[in-house]
Amino acid sequence: MNIILKTDIAGLGYKNDTVIVKPGYGRNYLIPQGFAMMATDSNKKIVAENIRQAAHKAEKIKTEAQTIAEGIGTMTLTIPAKAGDSGKIFGRVTNTQVAEALREKGFDIDRKKITVEDIKTLGTYEASLDLHKDVKHKVKFEVVAAE
Repeated sequence: MNIILKTDIAGLGYKNDTVIVKPGYGRNYLIPQGFAMMATDSNKKIVAENIRQAAHKAEKIKTEAQTIAEGIGTMTLTIPAKAGDSGKIFGRVTNTQVAEALREKGFDIDRKKITVEDIKTLGTYEASLDLHKDVKHKVKFEVVAAE
C-alpha cells in the first residue's frame, strides 16, 4: 500500500515522503490517526505543489539545523548518574537526560530526536541527533558518578 506521510515518523520516513506499508498498518493506524494519506494521483500533485511552495521555508529550517550541529560541534556533555562502587548505574541514562544536558548548554532539542544506546555503566558514549531530514549529528557525553 502506497501512502504519503503527513508527519515525520521514526523508522518509516519524513513528512511528504511516499512510502510502502502493509495495508493494515496504513488503513488501521496511519490514516485514521492523521499521520498519512493515500498516495493517489491527485494527492501526489497536491503534495508536489506544497513542496514547491515550501521549498524556501524548508531551506531555512535546514540551515538552522546545520547551525545547531555546528554549534554543538565536538562538545562533550557531562551527565551525572547515581552509581555503585563497581561503576554500574542505578537505573539508566536516557535521551531525556541528554536533552536536558544540551538545554543547559543552550541547545533546545526535542528528546524524540535524540537516540541513545542502552547505557548501564559509567563511561563515555555517543548520542545521535536527528536535527533534520538531511542533517544528522553525533554528540559525545560522559556519564559520571553523582555525588
